[in-house]
Amino acid sequence: MSKTIVAAIGGNAILQAGQEGTFENQMNNVRTSAKFLAKLIKDGYKLVITHGNGPQVGNILRQNEVAADVVPQLPLDALSGQSQGFIGYMMVQCLVNEFQALGIDAPVTNLLTRVEVSRDDTDFQNPSKPIGAFYSEEESKQLAAEKGWKMVEDSGRGYRRVVPSPEPLKIHEAQTIKTLAEAGNVVVACGGGGIPVVTAESGTVEGVEAVIDKDRSGFKLAQEMEADVFMILTDVENVYVNYGTPEQKALGQIKVDEMDSYVAEGQFSAGSMGPKVESALQFAKTTGTAIICSLEQVDKAIRGESGTIISK
Repeated sequence: MSKTIVAAIGGNAILQAGQEGTFENQMNNVRTSAKFLAKLIKDGYKLVITHGNGPQVGNILRQNEVAADVVPQLPLDALSGQSQGFIGYMMVQCLVNEFQALGIDAPVTNLLTRVEVSRDDTDFQNPSKPIGAFYSEEESKQLAAEKGWKMVEDSGRGYRRVVPSPEPLKIHEAQTIKTLAEAGNVVVACGGGGIPVVTAESGTVEGVEAVIDKDRSGFKLAQEMEADVFMILTDVENVYVNYGTPEQKALGQIKVDEMDSYVAEGQFSAGSMGPKVESALQFAKTTGTAIICSLEQVDKAIRGESGTIISK
């Protein structure tokens, strides 16, 4: 049987730094990404794709804020669903067109995905994830008073709203995604970390205002699907230790024990590579092979010729 890959692609695959967030720019970037992802299908793998949505959901949130006097605002979980829909549409369209050009016969589908979180997650009491537009100090105080938002200064660029970013506990649609993938479908799912939901004791499910880290949700999806490989595709070819120093070293094939020791040393910052290494390491410990590599080198990485490859 062919192996199943869950590939989590970074936001740069949809909107690159400094680019204007037009639909055309995003579609062009996704079209380029599809050319690399299609190589995995051509090589005979089954593929599930997850993606980020940071800039996109931020723009939708800004539209809601600007038009609040004209159109009622929607909660953040609904905005996550909106971004899953239009990013998924772009990916499905670009993959289908790329497959047609390559003579690949593989159906592609986008599945709206809900992710279970806990109301008791500490991030609900102490929100940590900045989202949306930047505001002046005066504007941020006004928004905090009027809307009850928690506002923080972000990187010297102004003040932003921060929202909870709880740990993903379960992918509600994991079995459906697995069934679709095993039947030969390429599935786009769990976009932007998924729509955060909580389940009451009665069994009722409802959305909550939060965002979930896409790499952590990607790991949880790959684990629940029992995928063979979890790939985190980013804009660098390898994970590095001693980054930015004369002792900088790229990590290639590496065992979980050695990667654990680097994590214990604090080699990977929480704001960049940390969550990726954490998610990849957890998958390698519990389920299968984890790879962190550049999108452009995805075919080489799956052959063991590029990227950071973590195994037992």
